[in-house]
Amino acid sequence: MTDAFRALADPTRRTILDELTARDGQTLFELCARLASNHDLASSRQAISQHLDVLESVGLVRTRREGRYKFHEIDTAPLEPIVERWLRRPGSDPGGTGETG
Repeated sequence: MTDAFRALADPTRRTILDELTARDGQTLFELCARLASNHDLASSRQAISQHLDVLESVGLVRTRREGRYKFHEIDTAPLEPIVERWLRRPGSDPGGTGETG
């Protein structure tokens, strides 16, 4: 969980995850274009690629290859322990109906 926190500490990486949440399965070129146009983030492709490598190393991003293209997808599984630890409390209602168990 510590590695995920370190990866999420960087605002550029959080913005990359925001973009992948909005539109999953993007190439590096697509991500760079969306980061520049939607967030005025003018990082080089190499810099974004390094951020993606960090996110992939902690499991927050998965990649798949199709031919010569590499697609990046968000994976929220590493965030589940955070949700379990602090957001889902015993007796809370996970369905949001207002009832406690």
